[in-house]
Amino acid sequence: MLQPKKTKYRKMQKGHMKGNSHRGSQIAFGSFAIKSLEECWMTARQIEAARIAVTRYMKREGQIWIRVFPDKPVTKKPAEVRMGKGKGSPELWVATVRPGKIIFEADGVPLEVAKEALRLAAQKLPVKTKFMVRRDYTE
Repeated sequence: MLQPKKTKYRKMQKGHMKGNSHRGSQIAFGSFAIKSLEECWMTARQIEAARIAVTRYMKREGQIWIRVFPDKPVTKKPAEVRMGKGKGSPELWVATVRPGKIIFEADGVPLEVAKEALRLAAQKLPVKTKFMVRRDYTE
């Protein structure tokens, strides 16, 4: 029986994003959240841009939680390189986001402030999102 060749790095497959997210689809930490309505690969730069937009608007009051983490490497070969010669080097890192996944959560600020801050964050992201409030939230 043939054994697979041992490699230094674990090969990451592209995968597929069928269906809805079951894990991470409920508000767990804060009182307000934005939820993804589409599937995508969200890059580390997009997540960071959204995080900066939220913290700027909230003036570093309250607390935010980032519920997605870019743990999938995306490789790319340099321009004008012939076919073959192995796989390209990691170019960027992405988080696989499926519909229903909570992306950001916030707490410790009024409803209006959180709504606007998360709206600004949603503009930086490549998916349609929905603003959510915890069921047992009272002002």
